[in-house]
This record gives sequence, C-alpha cells and structure tokens, in this order.
Amino acid sequence: MKIATIIIRTILGLLFLYTSISYFLHLSPEPVSTGDFKAFQLGLVASMYLLPLAKGVELLCGLAFVTGKFTTLANLVILPVTLNILLINYFLTPENLPLAIFVFAGNIFLIFTHWENYKGLFKMD
Repeated sequence: MKIATIIIRTILGLLFLYTSISYFLHLSPEPVSTGDFKAFQLGLVASMYLLPLAKGVELLCGLAFVTGKFTTLANLVILPVTLNILLINYFLTPENLPLAIFVFAGNIFLIFTHWENYKGLFKMD
C-alpha cells in the first residue's frame, strides 16, 4: 500500500505542477473550447481571480505531493479543486472524464491512506 500511495501521490503532484506551471508561464496553448464549456470558461476568466487562485492551490499542493511534505493538509486543500474538476468534466466535457475520475479518485485514495491523521477533525469533545 505504501508504494501505491507514493506512486499516486507523485503522479498527482506532477500533474498539478504541470498544469499550474503551464498556466502561469503560458507553456502550452489554450485548448479550443466550444458550447457550454466555452461560456463557463469565459466566466472563470472574467472573474479575474478564480483561475489564478485554483492554479496557485494546484501549484502548492503539487509541490507538497511531490516532496511528500504536508500531504495531509494538501489532500484537504486540493479536495474542492478535484471535485470541481470532476463535475466540470462530467457536465461540460465528458471526453476528459477518465482523467478527471483519476484525479478525484487519487485524491480520495490519498485521504484514505492518511485517515489516521484526520481522526482528530471528527472528535466530539
């Protein structure tokens, strides 16, 4: 289980690092979007803060996953982002759904493998 955790954590970390660095440094061209996803994407861009915020969170969590430091915190911080990735792809771009499922399932898997660290959050005093 430990090897699987390291592999999933590293793959997710590299994926988050690639997408965030690519966004900030404009390394790859923006894919052409159409239909409802284009309208959604225009709204994200128009907000002026939401995309940089999400990409900043991806960058920090990607660093945490790759280095293996603060993974317990990074798992929780990235959870809303991975849930949004899953739902956006489910409703707007189903052709990208397999990757979105992998990212969300990987995040849930990492939370499960670090569950002992989260037990204090659910304590009733």
